[in-house]
Amino acid sequence: MNIDHIEAFLYVVHYKSIHKAANALFLSQPTVTARIKSLERELNVELFHRDGRSVILSDKGKGFLPFATQIVQTFQQGKKQLEETQETDEVCIGTNGVTAQYFLAYALPKWKESYPHLRFQIVTGSTNIILEKLQSHQIHFGLIQYVHREGIGNELLLSNAVKLVMHREHSFQQNTLIKVRELAQQKMVFFECGAFDWNYVHKLFEVEGVTANIEVRTDHLEVAKEFIRTKGYMSFLPHLCVKKELESGEFVEIDVKHLLDMNQHIFLTYNNKDTLAPSFWEKVIETAEQFESSYEKID
Repeated sequence: MNIDHIEAFLYVVHYKSIHKAANALFLSQPTVTARIKSLERELNVELFHRDGRSVILSDKGKGFLPFATQIVQTFQQGKKQLEETQETDEVCIGTNGVTAQYFLAYALPKWKESYPHLRFQIVTGSTNIILEKLQSHQIHFGLIQYVHREGIGNELLLSNAVKLVMHREHSFQQNTLIKVRELAQQKMVFFECGAFDWNYVHKLFEVEGVTANIEVRTDHLEVAKEFIRTKGYMSFLPHLCVKKELESGEFVEIDVKHLLDMNQHIFLTYNNKDTLAPSFWEKVIETAEQFESSYEKID
């Protein structure tokens, strides 16, 4: 028995018209008529009495109606159940903008190769916001700084130290370890982002009683990098966003480890690993390892 034929029967009953039922089903009137006739042949009964353009439910049709309704409802419920259990799950990830732009843009295509049924939603925000969404089960996991909270797991995923970088053709020549006063004389573009504690950078200058020569402030990483490409600016930037430029030699790092060591890390943070398949968690770790080593192959 064809479910489409039964559905056509129910639509004709509801609209009391083959023409109106056809419009509602986005079918032609002859198609609906053919479906009703096929159903009648299969049941060996007349479901409707025809009176010109009008159709009247027969006694046999009235008797079949509750069963037809139950059949279609059961089919729809079963279809819905299958859709819910099929592997078409959405994975919601919370992270800061830097990680989303530079790591997830690399990782998600690889995850899709292994799990083509998955769809992804990315939510960006500060560590506190992501933690709140994690605890309220709005996201499956976070890629954030380490958080110490009962019931929350953290696994080290990526290194994201802050680097002082400049263009390779910048006029500054570092022959010895740079001093704070010397650094304060250089033009800087300052990337401001809530995901990092930039107070450490400010304190670096305050302790020496000097003011950094910050000519430009921006909350957009690519804007900061474009200023560096003018060859006149330096900037403290997260390693994730300048990894490619450093490996290719377009940017160079200025050694300030004796002054400042902002070696921040990104952790895979979760409160329940059972929400996703164990193999997926392993894939996340594997992709992070590939990402950390990917640019080492650049000549």
